Amino acid sequence: EVQLVESGGGLVQAGGSLRLSCAASGFTFDDYAILWFRQAPGKEREGVSYISRSDGSTVYADSVKGRFTISRDNAKNTAYLQMNSLKPEDTAAYYCAADRLRAAELTPYAYAYWGQGTQVTVSS
Repeated sequence: EVQLVESGGGLVQAGGSLRLSCAASGFTFDDYAILWFRQAPGKEREGVSYISRSDGSTVYADSVKGRFTISRDNAKNTAYLQMNSLKPEDTAAYYCAADRLRAAELTPYAYAYWGQGTQVTVSS
């Protein structure tokens, strides 16, 4: 059974940092590209960051570029999202997703497997 389990969310003040984790099981992790996306109440899902399955290349949404860093540890079947300089507008539920995509994609609907999410709340 494919599972993606996010953790690391919480309440943080503006300017603070959080590190999200996405623990994967049930599939060959290093064969899958990983996306972090988010959804705030009343808003559309937004792709935040992508990391490839092969060379570790990354793509970021303009809204987080320079503040967020995506990474993966294939030995631990885990992906991470380091979030620095957080802003109140970063408040959302954050999800990881996985798919055997060969090209960078920030659209969540392109991914076959999604986790259940972890809440990030940034206070001003």
